[in-house]
Amino acid sequence: MLELRHINKYFKRGDDEQHVLKDISLTINDGEFVSIMGHSGSGKSTLLNIIGLLDREFSGDYVLNGLDTHELSKKKFTKFRNENVGWVFQNFKLIQNMTIADNVGLPLRYQGKSNKEIKQTVDRVLDEVGILDKADAFPKLLSGGQQQRVAIARAIVTSPNIVIADEPTGALDSSTTIEIMNVFKQLNAQGTTLIIVTHDASVGEQAHRMIKILDGQVMGADYEI
Repeated sequence: MLELRHINKYFKRGDDEQHVLKDISLTINDGEFVSIMGHSGSGKSTLLNIIGLLDREFSGDYVLNGLDTHELSKKKFTKFRNENVGWVFQNFKLIQNMTIADNVGLPLRYQGKSNKEIKQTVDRVLDEVGILDKADAFPKLLSGGQQQRVAIARAIVTSPNIVIADEPTGALDSSTTIEIMNVFKQLNAQGTTLIIVTHDASVGEQAHRMIKILDGQVMGADYEI
């Protein structure tokens, strides 16, 4: 379970201090599919960075799987993030001179897994997202939808507790968006906690629960869809 308690975030610009997140409290249970929606500048990306353990410079409490993240040293915090969170981005962030298999296997290589274990795991997750036949190809030869499938495979290859997708369909056409959302739904059905940040209502409404952010605040009660 993920729990945020009275999260406040400030950015300093010269002598000015901007209050970006304002006393946000929310809970996301294991296995939920949640969308976070808000316009540009609403604070949703800042909130996402905190949820995804990329930013720990905030006031308030963030408890994940019963552990207060503020209690972790920098080294343990990084390890905790790598073990618990997988990321999917709008622009895929694939390494162009590496094959699809090598892109997906990179997090496992950082963990010191053997070549045999890496290949077995990579083949399994590529099969799950429907692109095992592209394992030896390079990213530039793939369509946008195929590249996003690779990014999803890379996000789940370490079996994280949470997968966070930041505008994952923003660069895709409508038909490809449907395909990618079906992949996400399948992952969630298998038990993955899924958090999607989007400004697209047609994407956000496919989640089980929606959280709306405006001017750094959760607007009213988040609600089931």
